[in-house]
Amino acid sequence: MIKNILVGAWAIVCAIYLVNPGAGVIELIPDNVPFVGNLDEAAATAFLIYALRYFGANILEGRPKKTQ
Repeated sequence: MIKNILVGAWAIVCAIYLVNPGAGVIELIPDNVPFVGNLDEAAATAFLIYALRYFGANILEGRPKKTQ
């Protein structure tokens, strides 16, 4: 029960961070820093995907398969 609440809260925080309500003024790592500027968004996306998979939403299942 507690784990569900924590994962859900973390998913909400990640989703809000990705929506970018601070308009780029409030960021953990500024985007203009070379090589690491987008790592905070990548981490938030990874955590959000993990949280969605935890609750049973497999968003990567519908992707097209590679043809050879």
